[in-house]
Amino acid sequence: QVQLVESGGGLVQAGGSLRLSCAASGRSFSGYGMGWFRQAPGKEREFVAGSSWAGGGTYHAPSVKGRFTISRDNAKNTVTLQMNSLKPEDTAVYYCAAGRFGVGYVGRQESEYDYWGQGTQVTVSS
Repeated sequence: QVQLVESGGGLVQAGGSLRLSCAASGRSFSGYGMGWFRQAPGKEREFVAGSSWAGGGTYHAPSVKGRFTISRDNAKNTVTLQMNSLKPEDTAVYYCAAGRFGVGYVGRQESEYDYWGQGTQVTVSS
């Protein structure tokens, strides 16, 4: 069992930055690929960024590529999402997720992830 707790959400003006963190506990962090998803009001949850558990693999959705960066610290059992140049359309609840994947693989589908955090709200005002 893996427990995930997100933090760092809040209200920011367009063009600003936020840094989301996800702390994992319960089992060894290594061996789990990590991902960030988001869900805006009235929309389905969507993939934002993912990190493989080994090999340094990352993938960012086209809508956030160049603005958001996912990183992980296996020693601290944390994964972060640095969000720059935020836009009003980035407003959503952001979720951290963990799943067992092969080396270098980055999961992009909700169904690939086994554990989820409770979510943190990000609101970007225009």
